[in-house]
Amino acid sequence: MSSVAVVGAGAWGTALAIQAARAGSSVTLWARDPERARAIGMSRENPRLAGHRVPDAVRIVDVLPAAADAVLLAVPMQYLRSVLARMPASAAPLVVCVKGVETGTLRLPLEVVTELRANVSAAVLTGPNFAHEIAAGLPAAAVLAAADASLRDTITALLVTPSFRLYGNDDPVGAQVGGAAKNVIAIAAGAVIGAGLGENARAALITRGLAELSRLAVALGGRAETVTGLTGIGDLLLTCTGPASRNYSLGLALGRGEALADVMAARSAVTEGVATAPALVARAAGVDMPICTAVADLLAGRTTLADAIGRLLARPRRNE
Repeated sequence: MSSVAVVGAGAWGTALAIQAARAGSSVTLWARDPERARAIGMSRENPRLAGHRVPDAVRIVDVLPAAADAVLLAVPMQYLRSVLARMPASAAPLVVCVKGVETGTLRLPLEVVTELRANVSAAVLTGPNFAHEIAAGLPAAAVLAAADASLRDTITALLVTPSFRLYGNDDPVGAQVGGAAKNVIAIAAGAVIGAGLGENARAALITRGLAELSRLAVALGGRAETVTGLTGIGDLLLTCTGPASRNYSLGLALGRGEALADVMAARSAVTEGVATAPALVARAAGVDMPICTAVADLLAGRTTLADAIGRLLARPRRNE
């Protein structure tokens, strides 16, 4: 039997563990907190993914796994480096299931992996997926991006089921840019709806956000066509419209006039777009990113929502 280790017992990591078990693998799920590991192991349910039973084929541990046929990294982006540095050396392929940009270094997830584990094969799993729907076995599709076709085939075989379709992609840069930028644009989309600006405005913002995403992907060495697929427009549509999106709901609260500090204080789960926005804008230096820049300024308190919207609407007219 194939073995899969999932590092990170949040909602997404737990959903991936459930999916890997559903695909027939023996699964180890690592939780940072020993108490959480014991609680999940006893109840077979993660409070962050309430209502979804963790199969018996999933072993819950609080010690980082040493070996598996593949290791899925499902920790928040800003913790990826520290967790990876603690993991035992292994030749097992690493699958980055993280979306964002590292603050300080401005690195994408695979760049962090390459820096710390240069000799280990690595891929990116990304796309329009809510954890609770994956856990429930509802139909879904995602992208497995890696330059190595054989690696893509190997990882796909460990995770795919009739209800979970994986598409291979050889543009990991474009795939990572899509995963990072969509969280920032989702904050803007939520703010537009929260402020009562209407569906027309949100549709325009998502579409122009896709153009920003495409420009950045190309600037960093990816391909524009990558962002027209699941990892770009697919993820944008889900994250900018789905009420379960943490980034969209944060933007919704900001649009309604709530303070960022209050919204964040009421949350236990990570909202990746908050840290990603300034890092993404810094990484995109020289690339025209007006929506992402407006979000970064709004989160930092450098502008108000009204001023940010006014600034976007006042941009010079141009052909699409």
